[in-house]
Amino acid sequence: MNSLGGVQGFLIDLDGVLYIDDSPVHGAVDAVNTLKGSGMPCRFLTNTSTLSRASICRKLGAMGFDITEAEIFSAPQAALRYLQQRPNAQCKLYLADDVRADFASVRQTQGVPSHIVVGDIGPVWDYDLLNRLLQDLLEGAELIAIHKNKFWQTEHGLRLDIGAFIAALEYASNHPAKVMGKPSRDFFDLAVHDLGLPKSAVAVIGDDIDSDVQGAQRAGLYGVLCKTGKYREDYCRSSGIKPDYLIDSIRYLPYLIPR
Repeated sequence: MNSLGGVQGFLIDLDGVLYIDDSPVHGAVDAVNTLKGSGMPCRFLTNTSTLSRASICRKLGAMGFDITEAEIFSAPQAALRYLQQRPNAQCKLYLADDVRADFASVRQTQGVPSHIVVGDIGPVWDYDLLNRLLQDLLEGAELIAIHKNKFWQTEHGLRLDIGAFIAALEYASNHPAKVMGKPSRDFFDLAVHDLGLPKSAVAVIGDDIDSDVQGAQRAGLYGVLCKTGKYREDYCRSSGIKPDYLIDSIRYLPYLIPR
């Protein structure tokens, strides 16, 4: 893919592409303004499960991004929609407090649940918690993973993400989790549908060679890899995954669009 001439819309990852922690990537605000000013429809995707969509919108605004709440697609949203389609669901929620508020309509139980929803809960993870989740899974509960990321980028370097815990629970229970965020095809399909464009005209911009690029390609979309955030050259080379395009930063994306 020598240019992005055939692309009519973008699905853009947030953490690692537009910002790291609370700091915008250099040139990212201008790049988003340029894309939106050109009439290019954009949606902004995130597996983040520590913040509600409203909080994500406020965070972006504080960093100078002109992005509306309606333009943000989060993995917790997808999980909530999945549960809303199952009116008899009784759940246990392992979520950050800010995100838990979005699940106020979901029926919870102290007994054996029909569904277990797992997101980013940081230092709450321990051996006892893993065993409690395992027991519910062995009793027939379905494991819903907000995402299955291996690691994420902070100002202090890469940090282990919840994917390792999800994989351990899958292995021990012998049942795969229902993964709601990237690289789920359903998640990408939902965002593409909102753009109102054919898949052949949509590119995903991300810093994760697995979730963003390979996930996009498996869903029938272009996968563009940014060399920011969690990008590591050695890991990407050994992955065997070939991005459709490779850019140093989101700041260069507008230059790839024919004027």
